[in-house]
Amino acid sequence: MRSTLLSRRDLDFLLYEWLDVEQLTERERFAEHSRETFDAVLELSEQLATKYFAPHNKLNDANEPTFDGERVTIIPEVSTALTAFADAGLPSAAMDYELGGAQLPATVTQASYAWFQAANPGTAGYPFLTVANANLLVAHGNPEHIARFVRPMLAGRYFGTMCLSEPQAGSSLADIVTRAEPQDDGTHRLFGTKMWISGGDHELGENIVHLVLAKIPGGPAGTKGISLFVVPRFLVGADGAIGERNDVALAGLNHKMGFRGTVNTVLNFGEGRWTPGGAAGAIGYLVGEPHRGLTYMFHMMNEARIGVGLVATALGYTGYLESLDYARTRPQGRAKLPADPDGPQRPIIEHADVRRMLLAQKTYAEGALALVLYCARLVDEQHTAASENDRRATTLLLDILTPIAKSWPSQWCLEANSLAIQVLGGYGYTREYNVEQHYRDNRLNPIHEGTHGIQGLDLLGRKVTQHGGASLRALDGRVRATVAAARAAGDEAAALAADLDSAWQRLVEVTASMFATGDLEAALANSSVYLETFGHTVLAWIWLQQFLAAADRAGDFYDGKRHAARYFFRFELPKTAPALDLLARMDTTTLQMRDAWF
Repeated sequence: MRSTLLSRRDLDFLLYEWLDVEQLTERERFAEHSRETFDAVLELSEQLATKYFAPHNKLNDANEPTFDGERVTIIPEVSTALTAFADAGLPSAAMDYELGGAQLPATVTQASYAWFQAANPGTAGYPFLTVANANLLVAHGNPEHIARFVRPMLAGRYFGTMCLSEPQAGSSLADIVTRAEPQDDGTHRLFGTKMWISGGDHELGENIVHLVLAKIPGGPAGTKGISLFVVPRFLVGADGAIGERNDVALAGLNHKMGFRGTVNTVLNFGEGRWTPGGAAGAIGYLVGEPHRGLTYMFHMMNEARIGVGLVATALGYTGYLESLDYARTRPQGRAKLPADPDGPQRPIIEHADVRRMLLAQKTYAEGALALVLYCARLVDEQHTAASENDRRATTLLLDILTPIAKSWPSQWCLEANSLAIQVLGGYGYTREYNVEQHYRDNRLNPIHEGTHGIQGLDLLGRKVTQHGGASLRALDGRVRATVAAARAAGDEAAALAADLDSAWQRLVEVTASMFATGDLEAALANSSVYLETFGHTVLAWIWLQQFLAAADRAGDFYDGKRHAARYFFRFELPKTAPALDLLARMDTTTLQMRDAWF
């Protein structure tokens, strides 16, 4: 029976026929791997996700974590699933051998993780936050951090969080007020409140490792004065033994419309409920240098942004497959017009409008998965680059694609979930079916790890202009190479190449014209429109690459890939034209609106 979580056939196409991940085994880091080891991980992931994660997804949603004032209670199926995940060695899949990892490529690891996100994003949130936390400490922490905190996290014994936002600050991290008081022993005592902390308090493991942004008194103002600290729930001795409770207290839970299975918390640091070492204040260990915390945290945030794109993709994908399965088996309506009341009913998939909705979902979900895996492939190239110049070039490309990888799946796979509900009709918005939960779960992703608007400001305000436009030029080179290859292929590929080339060149020209006026406020006023336009153009590029990878290969799968590309170019890419017209005009309608007029 075909899975309705993801399509393994599509994963194989993307990994082996398009991205050629087998070529990565020629690099020293991945030399011990082969397609056989990659396939084994994917098969294991599908099995574990299907057996341990998917069965309690709806139960997780209906029975979200509770807090009785003393402890958080979570349904036992979550712990069982996480134990199976850890026992399989998946938390350390991409880590170095020296850390007990398998040194798998990020491309394969992301494909593996997509199964769990599709099966149960609430439960999957715990280990994937932990892995991102561990990755940051490996990159920027010291050997003591790795020994005390990273190794237990990779073993599944500890869990990890990221603590950025505060009730009064939200996304404006310059305004955080959590302070870190230096101590004579080299530690710091933290005092403050953190908001929206996923996985912030629970009994799923022995410890929770918080990565906390705070300001050391006397440091620079704004974001330049932010430092990063490791603040464990329980202190850990040099021998790895769990010690006394740190001064981190759960103030309460947030109750969300989706991702209900991932406990979301308000945490108080240093309120004095616990007094480690006989004094109030949460003991924290500085990561790296003082006042560089935001730089370090962006290591985790950028990884998390691509991770948000992955879970948005997985939710869009599973919703698509479930609505496709429903459409094939749900009889309604008749074949002839005017309909013959005595004729047999036909499955709704035979209705043109249902096919339109399914085709849109297919292009959104399969396009998003391709985009996220392409970014993962760039991570592998970045980590194993032969020279610093190669690494820098790959980094520039990954920089400009990261806001797209986060925001485009979050927007358009959410639309896929909406269409899945529509395909199911009245059943679609009932809790007896899964698609309404997929929509609720996915609605959080345009907000997670930097809102849609923040991604637009990041893309237009920083990424396209950084290093004199080097990131944009790097992407321009890749797009032009694809266009050239498609033109050389001739026929339909050449026609699609012409459409992409026209849209891309217009985007580049409009980008330059927006900054030529010198009016930065007007240029950024429509940054969300720019983000969406840029994203759709990038996805046309991704679809053209898939079209070329399918080439002249025969079979329903390849026919479906080619037709999905046609749909995207005929129905979706044309949406960029009026958006580019608006951007070129430097429209200031939003700036001119006054508070009183609302």
